[in-house]
Amino acid sequence: MGKKNIGIIIAVLILFIVASYHLYNSRELYGNDKASISKVIKSINDYENKEIEILEINDFEDIRIVGFLSNNQPSYIEFNKNEKGNFAWKHIETHHNESFSMFLPLGISKMMFVTNYESEVAKMQVDINETTIEQDFTTYQATVTWVDLPPTNNDTYEYRNYKYYDEDENLITERN
Repeated sequence: MGKKNIGIIIAVLILFIVASYHLYNSRELYGNDKASISKVIKSINDYENKEIEILEINDFEDIRIVGFLSNNQPSYIEFNKNEKGNFAWKHIETHHNESFSMFLPLGISKMMFVTNYESEVAKMQVDINETTIEQDFTTYQATVTWVDLPPTNNDTYEYRNYKYYDEDENLITERN
């Protein structure tokens, strides 16, 4: 084998490696818009055959949080912006057999509530670090609601005394 043939083989290998790298990167899915977010969710194990309804997309600097329904179950997915400006998924969560769900995405000081079309919760109260938080909700609608967490000196939160009320202000349930 001559030097010319070795040079051609090396050039072909380099070309193959570069082409493979670009092909792989072009197939990676990102949550850059509503359509691509649905594709990302459907590419994740246990979500492939689910009906997905995107409810709301919120950006908090380099974190994107998306509230959605997976077969009418309250859910959320979290994306982080990479060095190329694309949103790569980091975490996904669904609460089954619930119509009203609270999520605590990491990296932001907020509670996220996702409801489906069966939620009868019109108001919720919860004590967080000795502060009572009260929030109203739209009943029987698929919604995302954000609530700021109260300031804390030690970066931890204690949640107690949950109370959920219907539209007539009747107590639905309570837990400590």
